[in-house]
Amino acid sequence: MRRQWVRRLLQAVPTLLGMSILIFGLVHLLPGDVTSALTGGEAGANASSEAALRKALGLNDSIPLQYWHFVTGLFSGHLGKSFVTGQSIATIMGGAIPITLEIALLASLMAVAVGMPLGVLSALKRNSASDLLGRVAGLVGLSVPNFWLATLALLATSRFFGWVPALEWTSFWSDPLENLSQAAVPAFCVSFYLLAMVMRMTRASMLEVLHEGYVRTARAKGAPERVVIVRHALRNSLIPVVTVVGTQVGSLMGGVTIIEVIFGIPGVGNTLINAVYTRDYPLIEVTAVFLAAVFVILNLAVDLVYGLLDPRLRAST
Repeated sequence: MRRQWVRRLLQAVPTLLGMSILIFGLVHLLPGDVTSALTGGEAGANASSEAALRKALGLNDSIPLQYWHFVTGLFSGHLGKSFVTGQSIATIMGGAIPITLEIALLASLMAVAVGMPLGVLSALKRNSASDLLGRVAGLVGLSVPNFWLATLALLATSRFFGWVPALEWTSFWSDPLENLSQAAVPAFCVSFYLLAMVMRMTRASMLEVLHEGYVRTARAKGAPERVVIVRHALRNSLIPVVTVVGTQVGSLMGGVTIIEVIFGIPGVGNTLINAVYTRDYPLIEVTAVFLAAVFVILNLAVDLVYGLLDPRLRAST
C-alpha cells in the first residue's frame, strides 16, 4: 500500500506540471492586451505609458522566462502580486480558499448524508412507490442545471423568507450561525447534482451486492438484518460510490464558481471570474493551478479509501 502511494505521488508531479504549462499557455492566449484592460482604454494612456506598464509587470520577458518565474514562485510560495490591485496573491487566495472549501465540503456532506440513505432505502424497497419517487427525484437532480437552481432558490428565499445574501461574508470562526446561514443555500444548490448521483449509484450498487453469496450466507447464519445491510451489503457496495464522490467533488469546484457569482460569495470561483475579466494573469494562473491540484489530491484520497474499504486491494499492493 505504501509503495502504491509513493508511485501515485510521483505520477502526480508530471500531471501538475503539465497542467501548469497548459494553464499558463491558455492564459496568455486570452484575447486583448492586459495593459489596455488595466488602463481602461483611457485616452491619456499612450503607447509609451503602456510600454512602461508592460515592463513593470514583467510582460516584456520571453514566455519561457515568464513561465519559469511562475513555476518557481509556486514552489517557493512567492505567488506574486495582482496586476489590478497590487495585493499579494497569497493574501487573496488565503481569504478565498477557505470559503470555497467550506461550501464544497458542506455540499459534499449534504449529498452523502442524504443521497446514501435514500439509495439504500430505494434498493431495499425495489419497485415500490418510494423507489419510483426516489428514481424520479434522482433523474430531476441530474437534469437541473445548478445555475438555474441557484437563481430559483435566490428568488424563492428572498420573496417568501426575506433572505438575501449578505454583502460581506462572515467567517465561521467569528460567527458560526451567521456563516452557516450564508452558506446553507449555496451549498444546497451545489450539492443537488451530486446528491442525485450518489443516490442512484448507491441504489445500483446495493441491488448488485444484495444478490451476492456472502449476503445470503450472512442471513442464513442468522445475522440481524441491520448487520447484513450495513456490514456486508453497504460496505461492499461503497467502492463505486466513493469513486463517484471523489471525482464529482472535484467537479463541484467548477459548480461552486457559478454559485459564488450568483450569490456574490468571495470565494475562489468568484475571484477567478473577476481575474479573467480584468486580465489579471498571475491571479488567473494561481487560481487555476489550485483547482487542478484539488482534482489530483482528491484522486489520491480516493485510492486511499479504496484500500480501507477493500482489503483485497491492500493485499494486491
